[in-house]
Amino acid sequence: MTAEIALLLALLAAALVLFWFEWVPADVVALGLLCALVLTGLLPPPEAFAGFGSETVMMILGLLILTAALLRTGVVDLAGRAILRRAGEDPQRLLLYVMLGAAGLSAFISNTAATAFFLPVTMGIAARLRTSPARLLMPLAFASILTSSVTLVSTSTNLVVSGLMTRYRMAPLGMFELAPVGLPVALVGLAYMWVLGRRLIPDRTPPDELEDFGLRPYLTEVLVLPDSPLVGKTLEEAGLGRDLDLTVLRVVRGPEEQYLRAQARTRLEPNDVLLVQGRREDILKVKDRAGVEIKPEVHLPLAGQSEDGVGIAEVILLPGSTLVGRTLKTFRFRERFGLQVLAIHRHDAVLVRKLSDVRLRVGDVLLVQGRLRDVAAVAGRHTFRILGPVEDRRPLVHRAPHAVLIFVGTLAAATAGILPLPVAVLAGALLAFLTRCLTPEEAYREVEWKVIVLIGSLLAVGHAMETTGAARYLAGLITAAVGHADPLWLLAGFFALTVLLTQPMSNQAAAIVVLPVAVQTAVQLGLNPRAFAAMIAVAASTSYITPLEPSCLMVYGPGRYRFSDFVRVGGLLTLLIFAVAVLLVPRVWPLVPPRP
Repeated sequence: MTAEIALLLALLAAALVLFWFEWVPADVVALGLLCALVLTGLLPPPEAFAGFGSETVMMILGLLILTAALLRTGVVDLAGRAILRRAGEDPQRLLLYVMLGAAGLSAFISNTAATAFFLPVTMGIAARLRTSPARLLMPLAFASILTSSVTLVSTSTNLVVSGLMTRYRMAPLGMFELAPVGLPVALVGLAYMWVLGRRLIPDRTPPDELEDFGLRPYLTEVLVLPDSPLVGKTLEEAGLGRDLDLTVLRVVRGPEEQYLRAQARTRLEPNDVLLVQGRREDILKVKDRAGVEIKPEVHLPLAGQSEDGVGIAEVILLPGSTLVGRTLKTFRFRERFGLQVLAIHRHDAVLVRKLSDVRLRVGDVLLVQGRLRDVAAVAGRHTFRILGPVEDRRPLVHRAPHAVLIFVGTLAAATAGILPLPVAVLAGALLAFLTRCLTPEEAYREVEWKVIVLIGSLLAVGHAMETTGAARYLAGLITAAVGHADPLWLLAGFFALTVLLTQPMSNQAAAIVVLPVAVQTAVQLGLNPRAFAAMIAVAASTSYITPLEPSCLMVYGPGRYRFSDFVRVGGLLTLLIFAVAVLLVPRVWPLVPPRP
């Protein structure tokens, strides 16, 4: 072992410790490791920083932008609603639909993005069905990870492995090259979670203690405009519940304000006021529905004035507030404060009166719109406390077809070999900007830059392991230890090593560290290095025995899980995936390459 190899391994060991204990964010650790490689002379600056300009980083950047375009145009939202609408109120069928929806979606976008979409939807359905979200959230996270090896773009880890393979004179991974192993892995994993895994999940979250996550139901008023296409239609035909997830509680009709029960056959008339209940995000989507309007906005005093500094905020009434026991009408709330109450939430109560007639109580949550400085000024009088601003960013649904065509066209061009994948995804990102599916500012805000920093920095580690001879040295140690054993045991050993490393560090980092060693070992033993690269790609996405995978971290708090829950449920799942991979990888990519 040379001094350079010893220094590199020491730096890597220190980084692994920091990754494990998370004293410092992972991207900061990776950036520190990159600087250490340059300062110690293990890599010259041009080679150390080359990772940020690599095809891998460009591919990931382009895919993150395309994913942001799908989210911004509401494509993911529409697809999720269509899936979940079929599930009904059967918890078991709901679990199946959630897992299938997340798995199908994450086969083409990142599992983190798929989990991020289904998380609030799943929490909302759990609250409506009065079931613990813990029963749904871990299967959701696991399902989104299970399809990571179905396509090349399922996860950035596959792109990292594909990029590293080209350094060793191997062709990059094809779009569906991993599917012969990835599909069986997904099917076995989903079957396990459906039959056994869900039964191992503890239930620690009573439905009445659900955290908010923007799921609290609000009451608001929706005005049917005189020229609305909904006039003459029944409530069932209007589809407010089907399309917007809003529940119509009452229909207020005529100048005498007659309250009518909301029935499916009730026909709408001009100027009907619908008392509806729904999440704040769904209520704000009313603004995009033709023929209806949130009634308070019709009389908003800010109309025609500058929109600078105007926003929406959630506020809660405090004890001693002058609003307690009063109605918005008698208090003249809009005239006094220049603010408009769009909706009201009251815990464990269904309000069926117009907003202006609701007598307010301590703890009521109001969704108010107006100048943010006015909101802060009223809060300063101890009238209410600001819970937080609400971003009124409705999806650009009219541009959804453009986003779908661009995304599908990008994948088709790369799959057919018309364009290299990095060029295809960057061209797709450019088209997303040109068609205004999202703005550059929105894209830069949505892109998870720490992933770019992490991967760009750690790509230098793989290069350093090659240039210093560390990969060759470790491969020699492994060859000397198990070189005379069955090659299948060697392949299994690298799977176990990769899975072990994915727990304290990111999937991409684990693949970057292990792949050079595996390829060098395969070359020294005369085995097929592509089989080892494929095995590492599959193993790097097998992150179930700890909650350190981003998708698992997203559900860890809402599900009130413990570290041991993932070990219990994910441990057996990991063994099943190991068995499938060891069985199929050598069959798809023979360990002993054919003689020329």
